[in-house]
Amino acid sequence: MSERVNVKVLLLVGGEAEVVADAPDADAPARYPATVIAEEAGVAVRELPGMRLSAVVGAGDRLSGWRRR
Repeated sequence: MSERVNVKVLLLVGGEAEVVADAPDADAPARYPATVIAEEAGVAVRELPGMRLSAVVGAGDRLSGWRRR
């Protein structure tokens, strides 16, 4: 069973979004392709900074399945 966690997009760096998970074991921000996040969440890339989303934690603690909260 996959776990869904809340995340916040901190900023955009080139074509990547820097994301931090709202989880006790999350130790540092991670970068993901901004276009993938925006497409899955149904928003424009420029709207991502500061946005709160949820995502599914997968293999290797990688996030996917981005949704607006």
